[in-house]
Amino acid sequence: MELVFAIALFAFSAGITPGPNNIMLMTSGVNFGIKRSIPHLLGISLGFPTMILAVGLGLSAIFKAYPIIHTVIKVVGITYLLYLSWLIANSSSKMEGKQVSKPFSFIQAAAFQWVNPKGWIMAVGAIATFTSVQQELNGQVITIASVFLCVAFPCAIVWLGFGVALKRLLKNDRQQRIFNVTMALLLVASIIPMMLPPTAR
Repeated sequence: MELVFAIALFAFSAGITPGPNNIMLMTSGVNFGIKRSIPHLLGISLGFPTMILAVGLGLSAIFKAYPIIHTVIKVVGITYLLYLSWLIANSSSKMEGKQVSKPFSFIQAAAFQWVNPKGWIMAVGAIATFTSVQQELNGQVITIASVFLCVAFPCAIVWLGFGVALKRLLKNDRQQRIFNVTMALLLVASIIPMMLPPTAR
């Protein structure tokens, strides 16, 4: 139980702090509301624990043997996040009666975990920290993924709730436009630590 509690604290601190997933989820709450953002929320909540399982049960060995694969995924992820930032900054609001974007689907949000640099750091960090070579690995990885599954959902709800609450404060198109640009800049800022070498973070 002590280990589970420690994993839960790690999962909560990682899941509740600002990052690409949370910034995008809050932005979705502002622009699309709760109902249309639920697939996005579920994609994050289920997609990340699934990623932990995959990394812990096999992919980590592949990355050790072929580190270039991890580097390629990281570059693709950063590029994609910059593209998403541009989309958010240029998205229309409901107040204009039109939209140039739509909320993430479940599949899109789940797939995004695989190109999210913060997600990779969290997954690898959790596995490295909370597993022991003296015990059977598969059971430990399943425990970590299960705890993240339980913690990710309420953290995601909090950020979606922030977005919905903010929506009530944005009274006109100009304010919502400012919000979207601000969120796009924050998304870019969340990428910067992932671009630095480990010794510089």
